[in-house]
Amino acid sequence: MDKKAIDDNLTADVKKSKMMVLTAMLFAVSIVLSIIENTLPPLPIMVPGVKMGLSNIAVMYALFFLGKKQAFGIAVLKAFFVFITRGAAAGLLSFSGGIISLIIMILLINIFKDRISYLTISIFGAVFHNIGQFVAASFLLTTLYIWAYLPVLLISGVAAGIMTATLLRFIFPAFKRAGLK
Repeated sequence: MDKKAIDDNLTADVKKSKMMVLTAMLFAVSIVLSIIENTLPPLPIMVPGVKMGLSNIAVMYALFFLGKKQAFGIAVLKAFFVFITRGAAAGLLSFSGGIISLIIMILLINIFKDRISYLTISIFGAVFHNIGQFVAASFLLTTLYIWAYLPVLLISGVAAGIMTATLLRFIFPAFKRAGLK
């Protein structure tokens, strides 16, 4: 093997290792954000079961700057973490919401390319996260009353999407300084 081939292989290995470390760090950040969110006192306007979705900041960052594979990996690991810490039903809700949300965000990015803002992607991601959870919950619960909760989830999804995009926008400079953007 010549020197160039060795250097190319080494460079590829370093890039793979860097990507794996960044993905692991973002997964850790998502767990920390989830724990922080669960310890915050509920806001007076909060509806039971509605969360801000702080841990989705890590998934969105991964999607925008690392890649689809890494974002899916973090979403699946987050769902597994929820399954371990909160049970099967919560894990299913996390998984279904996270995967549907990512699929919609990827579709929007692929369709609109540079003509769509992070804010719009975040709002759609949050709304479809709630829709994914709603679909999973409708299989777990046999009551028709669940449909009355859908408008609440849609409105809270818009609010969570705005908040997530805003927080992500404030975090971008820190990631850029750390060489992560």
